[in-house]
Amino acid sequence: MDPTATAIGTWSAGRFMHFGEPISEARMRALLTPGDGVDTVISADVYGLGEADRMLGDALEGLRRESYCLVGAVGHDVYEGRREGAKGFPRFTDARLRRASAYAGYLRRATERSLERCGVDRFDLLLLHNPDRTGYSSAAVWQGMEALREAGLTRLLGVAPGPANGFTLDLIDCFERFSGQLDWAMIIMSALEPWPAELVLDAAAAHDVQLITRVVDHGGIFHDDVFGEDDFPEHDHRRFRPAGWVGAAREKLERMRPYARRHELTALQLACAWNLAHAPVRCVAPTLIQERGPGARAIEDKRAELSRVRAEATLSEEEIDAIRAVGDNSGCMALKGASAEHEGAPQADRWALDGLSEVGARWGIDPQRDLARRQLTAT
Repeated sequence: MDPTATAIGTWSAGRFMHFGEPISEARMRALLTPGDGVDTVISADVYGLGEADRMLGDALEGLRRESYCLVGAVGHDVYEGRREGAKGFPRFTDARLRRASAYAGYLRRATERSLERCGVDRFDLLLLHNPDRTGYSSAAVWQGMEALREAGLTRLLGVAPGPANGFTLDLIDCFERFSGQLDWAMIIMSALEPWPAELVLDAAAAHDVQLITRVVDHGGIFHDDVFGEDDFPEHDHRRFRPAGWVGAAREKLERMRPYARRHELTALQLACAWNLAHAPVRCVAPTLIQERGPGARAIEDKRAELSRVRAEATLSEEEIDAIRAVGDNSGCMALKGASAEHEGAPQADRWALDGLSEVGARWGIDPQRDLARRQLTAT
């Protein structure tokens, strides 16, 4: 099965990523079990250092393998690498860990271990997770990924930039270099955060790369039970956003709400419909969050709401453009990946352009104009 219109990731529900309140193991298994309109599940070996894979494996036990789409992700070396505080684990391409000749062997071992934890013998789609500059550009990396397909460990291959937003020119460069291997990519995109993801859409379509979009919910705003930053637990990742972002986002949501009412959609369903209206986007994977407090909705209700999203076109071109205008966040943050703003040695998530301006020029993207931070805002 290819990825379907809706997906659930193991990063949801607070057990392996710090969003909202962690739910119980039994609720988590039920949340991740494919069916009832949500038939694509996504995991990564780095989440919980394999525990997310194992929990997903419990949820998949006994199901017909053909009844769901399983998406895996490898890339952070959680086996030989050492965690570096908030930076997390290094990528397997880190020169301190191995040479290019060893990339394929690492990818094979990591994929087999992830599959073993999930209790299956193959992924439908395997993503290169949060690559560094080498991951986007190295033929040795993508030869190693292709070898996994040839070995029957996955049918489809893709790339998942992150963990933060950006990587625009790197991703397009990856499409151009490895279009023969790449089937899918997973990017951050929402009606409240159209930039910079919108800049890769044309290149994805031209290279026949289908897109999964994550963070469709915009930090829970489109779930309609987030009202202020003070409601977040101490270590919630959303506390790292600029102060006032919730109020600014809710004001924009109110301006979008008439479009939801017009089509009898919830706020989340409107956000999903907006993403799916863009040609390369074939799958939406919002983060499902159990918020705390008396006004919080049950996470099971959010899953049911997601299950009613349909891939068929809902919004007109005029509505798509109007919603994008409301949510416009252009230039609101410093982006990760290749950047005209970066100086000095490459970092794990940020580096100099190094010739990628030419890639941008082929797609009408000027890094100084289109990928630079204009101002710090609450959006």
